[in-house]
Amino acid sequence: MSIKTIHTDRAPAAIGPYSQAIVANGFLFTAGQIALDPASGQIVAGDVVAQAERVFANLRAILEEAGSSFADVVKTTVFLADMADFPRVNEAYAKAFGSARPARSTVQAAGLPRGVLVEIEATAVVR
Repeated sequence: MSIKTIHTDRAPAAIGPYSQAIVANGFLFTAGQIALDPASGQIVAGDVVAQAERVFANLRAILEEAGSSFADVVKTTVFLADMADFPRVNEAYAKAFGSARPARSTVQAAGLPRGVLVEIEATAVVR
């Protein structure tokens, strides 16, 4: 089995002992992405929708770096600070994914890194 580390400057650098993503056996596994702006290293200002949009931009950059896209995502896990934000995040999710419909789990987390409102990880096929 080959394992390849994925890194792009268009998404936040890992802030710990992990990688932005790993490709193994034709699948891409991303680390959880939060609303960090890769240029400033700061959490984006705004509400849960603004944060979700930054998360999707970060995920898109990682997917593209690996030669994949939202259309190739097979599974996501969405972590929310407050499940009441689900409908608004779901709208941003639908916009980002278009007609793609990966399997998804959504959970409320007691605490997310740096106090963010949303974190998302994805598994995708690499073509």
